[in-house]
Amino acid sequence: MFKTIHRVECSPALAACQQLIRTFSLWLCNPATTPASLTQPGLQPPVLPSAIEADWLWTFLQRVDAGRQLLDLARELAAMPNTEKAALTSWVQSVSDLAAQFKPAPAAWPIDCPLAIGANWSAFRTVIEAFYEKGFRSGLPYLPNGTPVAAGGVTYADFVRAFRSAHSRSNAPHARQVCILCSGPLGDTPHVDHWVTKSAFPLLSVCQDNLTVICSTCNEAPNKGDKPVHSAGNFSNWFHPYLRPAHGTLQLVYDAHAVAVRCSSVEVADHPKAANLNKLLDLDARWTRELKAEYEKHQEILRRREAWRVSNAQVGHTLTELNAYIQQWADDLLPSEPYHEVHATLAQAVLEPSRMEAWLEELAIVQ
Repeated sequence: MFKTIHRVECSPALAACQQLIRTFSLWLCNPATTPASLTQPGLQPPVLPSAIEADWLWTFLQRVDAGRQLLDLARELAAMPNTEKAALTSWVQSVSDLAAQFKPAPAAWPIDCPLAIGANWSAFRTVIEAFYEKGFRSGLPYLPNGTPVAAGGVTYADFVRAFRSAHSRSNAPHARQVCILCSGPLGDTPHVDHWVTKSAFPLLSVCQDNLTVICSTCNEAPNKGDKPVHSAGNFSNWFHPYLRPAHGTLQLVYDAHAVAVRCSSVEVADHPKAANLNKLLDLDARWTRELKAEYEKHQEILRRREAWRVSNAQVGHTLTELNAYIQQWADDLLPSEPYHEVHATLAQAVLEPSRMEAWLEELAIVQ
């Protein structure tokens, strides 16, 4: 989260699909909606905004998930008791307004399952998650700008390409890409992450404010996984990639005694947010491992150079030469490379005179 995280050019398509999901969910919860209402003509405007979206949704509902047709599951939802419909309506309205949680005095965020009947919640989750698992992967009914389209709409692969392109730190075609969360390598198989987990909040499965592309290490347990990004429904002490970015306040603090680094923030008010981000992603431990590996790499380079000098009967390194080596190392660091912030923190720490003497004594090579 050191750099700005952007919504990408196809984000309007995700926003349009999020609105489609919300509209469909609330329609299913309407007491006037019955299983018999779920027909292709029954989904046409004014139920849904356009015929394109209605036809796409009807085709989408013909799909099978875990042995059940989505249409059958949707009809079960339409048949729920009105008490269940009312509870789900309230939940949908609250969860749909994710952005409100990052404004002053937000309404309570629901953290419990809204439905008393487990089978109803299971049916709802299956239908709504299918918009992501099946609909998004094969193509949404929207162009990148959110305009409905009958064919050739935005796909999962389109979003990944757009996100990677928008967040690339280098124009070089083969440059290594960086994870927006940990600043490490994005890797060849990055994950589309749901910041607010879709297992508990399936309504946000294609929300433009809830999707990012991150490295597999960040996304998998024991790191982020399905961990909550709120404190029992309170988002006040949490960063958010889009709605409360850490860019500009997140910083690294170097511990010379432990040769370690920790995640912190420039502003005191943001310390709890930095602590939660660190806990979510285990940043202190991961960044310290990288820092120590970089530290040891440069020690080994200097030891080899010194050994070469000795074997060739040359004078060993002076402190001035070693200082010049470290300064050149610092100057050569590229912001586009993975772990740039970790490496820069180490280089600057070593360059401080009080620390460099101790660091170089470990090499036992100064003349």
